[in-house]
Amino acid sequence: MTLIRVDQISKRFPRPDGRGEFTVLNNVSLSIRAGEVVALLGRSGSGKSTLLRIMAGLIAPSQGQVLSHDQPLRGSNRNLAMVFQSFALLPWLTVQDNVELGLAARNVSREERRERALKAIDIVGLDGFENAYPKELSGGMKQRVGFARAFVLEPEVLFMDEPFSALDVLTAENLRGEIDDLWNAGTFPSSSILIVTHNIEEAIYLADRVVILGANPGRIRGELTVNLPRPHDRNHPRFKALVDYVYTVMTNPDLAVTGEPETAPELTPTPTPAAPTTLSPFARPLPHVRVGGISGLLELMHEQGDGSLDIPLLAERLQLEVDELLPLLDAAVLLDFAEVADGDVHLTPVGRDFATTTILRSKDLFRQQVLERVPVLNSIVHTLQQKSNRSVRSDFFLEIWDDYFPSEEAERQLNTAVDWGRYAELFEFDAGQARLTLPR
Repeated sequence: MTLIRVDQISKRFPRPDGRGEFTVLNNVSLSIRAGEVVALLGRSGSGKSTLLRIMAGLIAPSQGQVLSHDQPLRGSNRNLAMVFQSFALLPWLTVQDNVELGLAARNVSREERRERALKAIDIVGLDGFENAYPKELSGGMKQRVGFARAFVLEPEVLFMDEPFSALDVLTAENLRGEIDDLWNAGTFPSSSILIVTHNIEEAIYLADRVVILGANPGRIRGELTVNLPRPHDRNHPRFKALVDYVYTVMTNPDLAVTGEPETAPELTPTPTPAAPTTLSPFARPLPHVRVGGISGLLELMHEQGDGSLDIPLLAERLQLEVDELLPLLDAAVLLDFAEVADGDVHLTPVGRDFATTTILRSKDLFRQQVLERVPVLNSIVHTLQQKSNRSVRSDFFLEIWDDYFPSEEAERQLNTAVDWGRYAELFEFDAGQARLTLPR
């Protein structure tokens, strides 16, 4: 039975400067069925949280519709509850009072509120802390209160928006395991779960289906069926194949999700729209990493002897989240310093040269690769060459980026371009005058 369905929804937000709109989601269709755990997995900019809020009825789509039990959703969906990344507890209320808040808003009687709250508190393992205040609780305990506050509503579907990301690694793993235990035991108070995450292993560990989103704008690239017995064993070859496959997909954002290695799971493909051939260089986002980070990654790979690393193991070794590691890999691939295949990253010949040569030659190699493979840096240099004084205010380029990105992201694109351009000695940057100039 389908509980929630979104049909070809898109979401646009007005730009802060009033110059048009920015598209966050484009033509997304998705269904949540009874008896399943679904993970929305995507990088920053893929609109995961926006999609979650649209499905919950907290914000309206710009086009398309949301259906609850095949009926158009009007306002918030009372058949679901949500657990957020932040704990959002009221500090002047006890644990029990915080858990009862949603029931009080629904005018549930005091005695029923108490009974249901104590049951929810017991489910999350906080019995004995009913009269404690949030300041007395650890981060993990506060998030347990968040889960109890959702459980007490007995929702048909539970939405979770990166619920473990604000916790330390061990606490997150413990709480994640307990949520999975409740689901596997059949004692979970909801018939379905939808979790937003950027943690690949978390998605495969918890979910029956993993929906992979593309970014800028957010769109569905494809779905994976996690065809494993519960609980999902991280040491199972299929689990590892899934992780490798998803890393490969997410480190190749332009790759159409239409096939899979033999050891990977069933795939429901959604073709990735081809980018227009006339796309402006300024519309292609730069990965936000510094040259030192790229260099450090390549040196680490070179130390492995064969220049190859398993990406999940690399993430574990560096203690980096996906949104921190993937931009590094994106930059290395963009510059042809590395290649990604089957969940592994490999040094290219020029990448090995960059990792092992002198500082001066590494700058020459970086400049060579930037000019060959990063069109936006070429465009900036060409513009400077056209000016008689060989200088342009950075605002000129920032306004071009503003046509393709929100203002904050446009600023980040400029900063990354400046960092790469200065290292490659393509131009100089005067922060006081906010001006780019060709070197003399």
